[in-house]
Amino acid sequence: DNGFYGRDILSVSQFDRAKLDYIFGVGEEMRMLVERFGSADLLQGKILANLFYEPSTRTSSSFMAAMLRLGGQVIPINNVQYSSVTKGESLPDTVRTLESYSDVIVIRHPEVGSAATAAHYASKPVINAGDGVGEHPTQALLDLFTVQEALGAIDGLKIAMVGDLKFGRTVHSLTKLLVNYGVEFVFVSPDILRMPKDVIDVVNSSGHSYVETEDVHDCIGDADVLYITRVQKERFTDLAEYEAVKDQYVVDPALMSKAKQRMIVMHPLPRVNEISYAIDNDPRAAYFDQMRNGMYIR
Repeated sequence: DNGFYGRDILSVSQFDRAKLDYIFGVGEEMRMLVERFGSADLLQGKILANLFYEPSTRTSSSFMAAMLRLGGQVIPINNVQYSSVTKGESLPDTVRTLESYSDVIVIRHPEVGSAATAAHYASKPVINAGDGVGEHPTQALLDLFTVQEALGAIDGLKIAMVGDLKFGRTVHSLTKLLVNYGVEFVFVSPDILRMPKDVIDVVNSSGHSYVETEDVHDCIGDADVLYITRVQKERFTDLAEYEAVKDQYVVDPALMSKAKQRMIVMHPLPRVNEISYAIDNDPRAAYFDQMRNGMYIR
């Protein structure tokens, strides 16, 4: 037993190195399966309920694609605001209704802890596809898988995370996974968007070193992974603050000319202005590989 059968996937804290190795091995098998055959019937007769309380293109469609390529079916519920939730139905009741039709529930919800609530009331497995500014475990898994696939190993790398480190749940989850490996961290952000204390505490207590800076030029020369995040307009209460920092970091050919030949640029997407389209054809650009890897991991 690999420890995953019938289990909920709610947080990155569920994974240690052995479990990560196992998942990445299966992810590799899924990639080969899709590249060779396109699909299989491993999950024929199984149904996934995709319950999305927040808009999502990538996460929702990659979970659907993963299920369909394995021969399963999907109940897509993408605009919950138009359904019985607007009639006041509680999350526990929605989840218990859906599990009577399906075998697994994927949930995205704006409130931190909502996936854990859903899992508490559901008897079928629940997968957290993002709970507010909390966790997004499958994104962190696909990010880490992308690093391993692109660079061959994770130990010994210097990881620079750039942009909105305060509200960017992807960097919170990824950092917590990366402490399972021998890596160095550089956190690059405006002062008002620094990495939260609880994430820094995880880094410190695991014995990892980190550097904080506001200037991406401090690390561009020796970073193995440049992980860029969007400054999220929707998380700001003061739009003047957003305007002041939104274009502080832009990855363009001038910046990339200072980077190593063997490194990767990652981004959870969607992007606004943080990465110039001129970088898309750079062999170091890994963000579309990330998207494809998301399907294999999910």
